[in-house]
Amino acid sequence: MSKVLHFKMYLFVLLLFPITIFSQGKITGVVTDGANNLPLPGANVIVKGTTTGTTTDFDGNFSLNVQEFPVTLVFSSLGFEALEKVVKTSGVVNVTLKESATSLEEVVITGLASSTKRSNLANTVASISAGDLTGVTAQTEFGSSLSGKFTGAEIRANSGAPGGGISMRLRGVTSIFGNQQPLFIVDGVYVDNSSIGLGNNIVSEASGGGNTSSTQDDASNRIADIDPEDIESVEILKGASAAAIYGSRAAAGVVIIKTKRGKQGKPKVTFSQTVGFRSPTQLLGLRDWDADEITNLGGDPSIPLRDYEAEIFDHTRVSTTSRFTTSGANEKTDYFFGVTHKNEPGLVDNTGYNKSSIRLNIGQKFNDWLDLYVTTNYINSDADRGFFNNGNANRTVGYALAFTYPWEDLSPVDGAYPAGGAGSNALETVALTTNEEKVNRFIGSATTNIRLLNTDNQKLKLVLQGGFDQYTLRTRSIFPQALTYFRSPTSLGGVSIQGTTVNTNYQLSAFLVHNLDLDNGLSFTTQLGNFFQDFDRNTLVTVATGLNGSQTNLDQSTNVSTDQTIIPQQDTGFFGQTEINFEDKIIGTVGIRADKSTNNGDSDKFYYYPKANIAFNLHNFDFWNIDALSTFKPRVAYGEAGSFSNFRDRFTVFDGELIGGNSGLSPNSLLGNTEVGPERQKELEYGLDFGLFNNKINFEFTVYKKMVDDLLLEVNYPSSSGFTTKIQNAAELENRGIELGIDANVVAEEDFTWNTNIRWWKNKSEVTRLDVPSFTEGGFASSLGTFLIQEGKSATQIVGTYDADAYTAEEIAARDPEGDGFFVYGNAEPDFQMSWSNQLSYKNFDLSFLWHWKKGGDNINLTTLLYDLAGTTWDYDDTGIDPSGTLTNGAYRASQGFVNPDPFIEDAGYLRLREIGLYYTLPEGLVKYTSKIRVGISGRNLINIFDYNSYDPEVSNFGNNELGNNVEVTPYPASKFVNLHLNVNF
Repeated sequence: MSKVLHFKMYLFVLLLFPITIFSQGKITGVVTDGANNLPLPGANVIVKGTTTGTTTDFDGNFSLNVQEFPVTLVFSSLGFEALEKVVKTSGVVNVTLKESATSLEEVVITGLASSTKRSNLANTVASISAGDLTGVTAQTEFGSSLSGKFTGAEIRANSGAPGGGISMRLRGVTSIFGNQQPLFIVDGVYVDNSSIGLGNNIVSEASGGGNTSSTQDDASNRIADIDPEDIESVEILKGASAAAIYGSRAAAGVVIIKTKRGKQGKPKVTFSQTVGFRSPTQLLGLRDWDADEITNLGGDPSIPLRDYEAEIFDHTRVSTTSRFTTSGANEKTDYFFGVTHKNEPGLVDNTGYNKSSIRLNIGQKFNDWLDLYVTTNYINSDADRGFFNNGNANRTVGYALAFTYPWEDLSPVDGAYPAGGAGSNALETVALTTNEEKVNRFIGSATTNIRLLNTDNQKLKLVLQGGFDQYTLRTRSIFPQALTYFRSPTSLGGVSIQGTTVNTNYQLSAFLVHNLDLDNGLSFTTQLGNFFQDFDRNTLVTVATGLNGSQTNLDQSTNVSTDQTIIPQQDTGFFGQTEINFEDKIIGTVGIRADKSTNNGDSDKFYYYPKANIAFNLHNFDFWNIDALSTFKPRVAYGEAGSFSNFRDRFTVFDGELIGGNSGLSPNSLLGNTEVGPERQKELEYGLDFGLFNNKINFEFTVYKKMVDDLLLEVNYPSSSGFTTKIQNAAELENRGIELGIDANVVAEEDFTWNTNIRWWKNKSEVTRLDVPSFTEGGFASSLGTFLIQEGKSATQIVGTYDADAYTAEEIAARDPEGDGFFVYGNAEPDFQMSWSNQLSYKNFDLSFLWHWKKGGDNINLTTLLYDLAGTTWDYDDTGIDPSGTLTNGAYRASQGFVNPDPFIEDAGYLRLREIGLYYTLPEGLVKYTSKIRVGISGRNLINIFDYNSYDPEVSNFGNNELGNNVEVTPYPASKFVNLHLNVNF
């Protein structure tokens, strides 16, 4: 082990194990609900201006150790007005909270080591509680649990397979070739969310065969590893105005995840069991064949037709999720221990997802000036998502199904499968291929708070934090020699693809937080901090072809090739931020972040990201006399953030080749750029928040303009230099959007409550500067539909070629004014999105549901094209889309394939019942030794309304690709779920 690694571990251990132990002051009490005088469980009790605090137990009790008195405590809970109380000595403090029907008073993290009330925020920060995430229905993974629950996001599943991952875009397009996924932070740790290819394209013959940079082999992204049941809250910083403090990793937004910890009171033990039933959302169905059509295609009309699609997909699979937790806290120590095991079979045989997650979080208060909080999480998962998506050799399951006729017999005879008309056998591919992805992951963090100063009007603390995220990803894809498409002497002859990725991230940071309260009503919270982050990934993929017999080992083959990719990165940064608060009337913040990175062309150069915002709580001023408007807050915020260039952008890559019969190197055609820098986002946000009738109805209205400058592009380079292209900061795009949120407490009676929430948002993008000629990106070819990057136009416009003979000169001039041979056929960006959620309770029953409406936004549906070319589309014989009225739907679409993509550009909008759950809490004392038993039934995606000619419009052949994730090619079908729940508290 190197000295550097020993030193890194030593620094982390110093953070992890402070040992000084002294006494401290203690405040205890009870928080009650002002509407019914009942204890209020789960209320937050936080020392003002810090992140130090606790929550009340089931009986509303809390106990909190504090530093020297006096101290100001902030009591808050969702649906209640926050209450501040100055406490001058140890003892009992009982408080009563008034109903507010809003989350305006909840405490939100605004800096890297401080927090503030939501009512004082100058920009929008979406907050999602544990109940919102997992309280309605079981979630397949963390990412999908966010869908439809906050404004400004486009979230889509990458695959219908279990554990398939999601892509998330916040406030529009933020890059063309760079990263569009937000930064995920779990308990202060920057966690990796990469999607690493398996190399299966060597068999499918999609682009990038055997290359882990390929995006077409259904690889999951790693945020799927996080167990949503462990999460206490999520905060989403959607743009630079809120996320600037995170600097060069925040251009695509930031998702801050806080996991659960023990609550004061008696130890709590819980057990929960969920049994789920997965079935396909919809299937394509068979073409309505007649005898003549079957005969013309060489079939026998007397043979019963087989629905192979139904045989492969139309199943109801039973999944289980078991969870055990124990937690508690006393005056000095809090702990949370949780274990979750998920077993989720897929719709397709031999596919599925198994995951086990173990979490241990421990907090220790040593004395009145020192405390420590440690989080640990181990995840082990195993997934097999089958062989789907694009496959230019007709070898993936979906491709084979498209070209398989229902009168063919694909069943094995004496253990051998027939090839079938497709050249491959979908039943055989399902039965014999393996596509495994195994993950072992450990995420840990330690935070130490050292209080250096505490007087009547000011406090100073030092926060030391360390964290790491380490995982090993092992992939194993086996395509045995027995497969029908390997029987030709010229074939690959059986393939084994085995890969190992070791990814290690660690970070160290230190913050100084100073709070100052002046007699004139002004208060200041100032933070200073610095960071060091180290990221290292080593991926090794070995491809063996020509397997011997039934062997799968790499050495049992005739050809072996290896590809290794090592990606190191080190980042250093510092920041400063000051929040100024005048009696909760005027609240302003200014700050700056500076970062440097080894990924930049000049690794020693700092890039600076400023922020500033201000909010006016006009309702807190003495002149305010509009009783109906209980809250009225105009606000404005500005911020800048960045996105690092890719690791290889500054380097010229050398490719290995034989020179004169000897091993040698030759430069790649892409020239590295030692002056390349990060992409930069500048966002200006305006907003107005207002509440009616004592905040029983609350509105949050936001408009924003987000400029993304210095976009990284490949530009042409003089070929006389020996190179053809070069990476350069060469473009700018703009996003403009509107977001609206409405929260209402409709009914608040003793036996009946009803809360409703409405979210509406839209975004439009435009390429405002392009220093290179217009170019296409994403998709497969302009004749099939692609994305055109063009100055003055939307970054998500879908274009394609056209048949000039089918249009007049005037029509062509109107639709192709640039004369580049393209028509605009659609746009991937939705017109708008909207969600409506409701939470109702009557005595011991509670009902919750969430509708999600996505209006517009187009997909390039190439699944339909393949079925049309094969003549097997379910609506092949229907009519209505041929302008001449002479061809059937399938025949017309097939005639347009590779000429005019218009028939395959489809509206991907939908209306979904995302979640619904009905629960009943048994009366207390009914079962001995239990404190609470809750049973329920829930569903996810039970109602899906869309006019889309495939399994589901929420799909992506290219995974998390920057542009082009609105392309579909024979995916793994989407599912709907019904779940039965049992939750027992002891």
